[in-house]
Amino acid sequence: MPDKKVLILTYYWPPAGGAGVQRWLKFVKYLSQMGFEPHIYTPENPEAPASDKSLLKDIPKNAKIIKKTIWEPFNIFKKITKTKGNFNASFLSEEKKNKEKWTEKLALFIRANLFIPDAKMFWIRPSTRFLRKYIQDEKIELIVSTGPPHSLHLIALKLKQKLGIKWIADFRDPWTNIDFYKDLPTLSSVDKYHHKLEKKVLQKANKIIVVGTQMKKEFQETAALANIEVITNGFDSGISQDAVLDKKFSILHVGSINADRSHESFYKALHELLLETKNLKDFLRLRLVGKVDFTAREYISKYQLGDFTEFINYIPYTEISRIQERAHILYLPTNNTPNARGILTGKLFEYLAAKRPILAQGSEDGDLAQILKETNAGFIFNFNDKTLIKEEIKRQFLLFLNKENNFASQGIEKYSRENLTKELVKILNTF
Repeated sequence: MPDKKVLILTYYWPPAGGAGVQRWLKFVKYLSQMGFEPHIYTPENPEAPASDKSLLKDIPKNAKIIKKTIWEPFNIFKKITKTKGNFNASFLSEEKKNKEKWTEKLALFIRANLFIPDAKMFWIRPSTRFLRKYIQDEKIELIVSTGPPHSLHLIALKLKQKLGIKWIADFRDPWTNIDFYKDLPTLSSVDKYHHKLEKKVLQKANKIIVVGTQMKKEFQETAALANIEVITNGFDSGISQDAVLDKKFSILHVGSINADRSHESFYKALHELLLETKNLKDFLRLRLVGKVDFTAREYISKYQLGDFTEFINYIPYTEISRIQERAHILYLPTNNTPNARGILTGKLFEYLAAKRPILAQGSEDGDLAQILKETNAGFIFNFNDKTLIKEEIKRQFLLFLNKENNFASQGIEKYSRENLTKELVKILNTF
């Protein structure tokens, strides 16, 4: 029997790097081994946060990659604001801004109110036209759209309306409940239109897949009859079991730290521990891999942590697991925003794979807290709970001094990407 053809619409694809690539790259990797022929539709020239050619090796041989040029208004935005580099969607600034320029305010207003649902909207019409013929020629049986960007869902919606094809919409992040949505200067009429589009996608897709239980609950409140399943993010199996821990007492964070993830309590706790704890000054090393907002950098300066901190801009994905499994603590700050209960980053699962203690800050009754408890992989503390953070770091430091490495998580294999793809296959096989 020939493999079942599935068309996957994704904005992020290798050689682009960053968190948005991992989920469907890994699904595609294992789908190709489970009776599916993946067809991936992706931009030729995406505005990606980083480039990581090491990910190309995970693309299976039977996957068919279709790339089409996308026009985006970011070049105009850069000229108006005199911004260099890639556009940053998470409001992260590594340098202090004394005052926001009027050009930046104007560009943000335009972005929020003219580009709906996002700046990829100009790709919707040409993609729909091209893919309509492609689906018919290739006899595609099922399409999957993954967002954000949510323009990908609107492409799939139009294809379903024109062809009646079965469609699964995968949400890696929320739509109107994403953390930075509240920071956009959106007109009330535009806000209503966003909610209308979101509800339409939820109602028209044959199946919705989300990464967490809280997101499922929120979407069900938006569209009560939506057919929603949870498949979390995951990790690659095969992490080394004989990793040698860092000689320094290393606290590691991998990924971007924006202003909403810059929690003063953590940096103040480290400062006080350095004053109170014998020998900590000789061993402490705070390693931050990825972009770090000025808010966090200011706390590092304020609490005199500069001599103990190492900033690393970017590490290829294939090397990240090695440094994670050597760390003494894996630090996981989440956004202090209204949707905190539902924040469940892909980073959590990479941390689980490293089998090192996780120190998280976030909602103590959210999805993240539940998984940490279930797997015995670490602890989560309130955004402002300096006292308990100090106690946990000190406890881990004493274990470090005594050379005690008896940490053991449990039940994490359910989050391996191969096992999660098996759950995805169950859904795909219902169509």
